[in-house]
Amino acid sequence: MDHDRHAPNDTHFPVVTGEPPKCRSIYVYVLFRAKGPSVTPPQEPEPSAPLTPAQAFDALYAFCAPALVRQTYLLTGRRELARESVERAFQLAWQRWPEVARDRDPGGWVRAAAYDCALSPWHRFHPRYRHPEAPPADPSDRTLLAALLELPPPYRRTLLLYDGVGLDLPETAAETEASTPAAAGRLLHAREVVAARLPDLADPPELRRRLAALAATERLRAAKPPQVRTGSERRTRFWTHAAIACTVTLIGTTSFVLSTAPTHYEPPVAVGRAIEGLPPRVSQGALSHKEAELRAWLRSRTAHGPERLVPLGR
Repeated sequence: MDHDRHAPNDTHFPVVTGEPPKCRSIYVYVLFRAKGPSVTPPQEPEPSAPLTPAQAFDALYAFCAPALVRQTYLLTGRRELARESVERAFQLAWQRWPEVARDRDPGGWVRAAAYDCALSPWHRFHPRYRHPEAPPADPSDRTLLAALLELPPPYRRTLLLYDGVGLDLPETAAETEASTPAAAGRLLHAREVVAARLPDLADPPELRRRLAALAATERLRAAKPPQVRTGSERRTRFWTHAAIACTVTLIGTTSFVLSTAPTHYEPPVAVGRAIEGLPPRVSQGALSHKEAELRAWLRSRTAHGPERLVPLGR
């Protein structure tokens, strides 16, 4: 993710940026630890063995996945869809790990992929996602989640990134692929919609606290890192074999067509035309008495004897 696309032309919006975000991303520190699920920014660089790709991926997953599943739940309102979206995002990250490992914000890369997967319009055609899931038990949490789901997906995503994750306005605009003024407008409109349903959330700090509390109340678990890596490798092998099979089928079909196609030009057969100038066909009528006697005599004479083979002399 390139978060500087909108930064040079950034304009300040006092209503939106009156208070700086509470937290900043430290995903980049995940890649500097040798092992261990917990992540702490190193105080001083210590000489250590370089991380293997699997160790770096597992560290990033252990740091990002639990919080990312809760964020995606606020984005979709579906627990299973949130887990599958995060798992699919990390599978894509493992497939493109050289690119993700060199990114300045690997967690942001995975977050953007998970949000895109969660907000995909194709989920509406899945039978499992045609009916809503059970809402939260607390009435205020149900009202807040319903207000979030009433927002259009771009507005909901902007609100979650700015007030939930803690990105600043240019980063939010870059991740949502919008200009900074457009992101500010979406954020203000989303806050107004939520405040209309819950007036006590008109204050942005209170809204941030309630979003974090709503995400923390749900028991959402992510899969283990080895399972995600194995699933990514299995999916890669499947699509590789499918691509090879399609290529072989295409080559075979092309060879068959080339072997059976004509080698020279054959002019098409002309369209038939009706023949004119012939006399009309006359239907045969009934035999006369004399013609009937002649037919009977001929049939009686040629039934047997040499007359059948030797013609009669005149």
